[in-house]
Amino acid sequence: MVRDAPALIFENRDDAGRQLADAVAAQLPRHPGPAPLVLALPRGGVPVAVHVAARVGGELDVVIARKIAAPGRPEYGLGAIAEDGPPVFDEPALAALGLTPSDLTPAVVEERAELARRTREYRADRPTPDPTAREVVLVDDGLATGVTARAALRWLRGRHPARLILAVPVCAPPARDALTGDADAVICLSAPAEFRAVGQWYHDFTQLTDFDVARALRGFAAT
Repeated sequence: MVRDAPALIFENRDDAGRQLADAVAAQLPRHPGPAPLVLALPRGGVPVAVHVAARVGGELDVVIARKIAAPGRPEYGLGAIAEDGPPVFDEPALAALGLTPSDLTPAVVEERAELARRTREYRADRPTPDPTAREVVLVDDGLATGVTARAALRWLRGRHPARLILAVPVCAPPARDALTGDADAVICLSAPAEFRAVGQWYHDFTQLTDFDVARALRGFAAT
């Protein structure tokens, strides 16, 4: 199921999180059993996910993923890796550039090292979250190409959640549509046809640090 809505501009990630939380709660009513597992894609997804987890009475954690960029074009994602999962590539984009997955092996090695560093930074001694047989909501602050979300969704699907929902405040329509096969439901509050970048739809899209992520996770755990 795809939830669509007119274009919105959010004040900041907290505003987006509060609005997204209501939409997720409508899809995920409280019921007896394990609390929903709300997993953020750091960095930007974390402050959004804080509000979602609080609204649905969920457990908050992260799925750590890294974009694999085109050689010499760090802004152009051709794939992604999530946790200990295999690389997931955008095959049409690879073909358009005349590249193969093996051409990106150096980038994959580099991003795995950064993923490991962030795992230590964000998770410390906590175990990797176990989504098995649970309602799982994957949250980010927006979708441009969707390749990072796809890697995370496929990693999660391999761990057999009872239900897997992707929830974002804003997304490019092609990215939203492409991910409907990877999630049981996609919740996107705004899918503007004129989408160019996630930050275009926020008044305040300040870039976050590792410290911001760790602090948000600690703060939620303490509530």
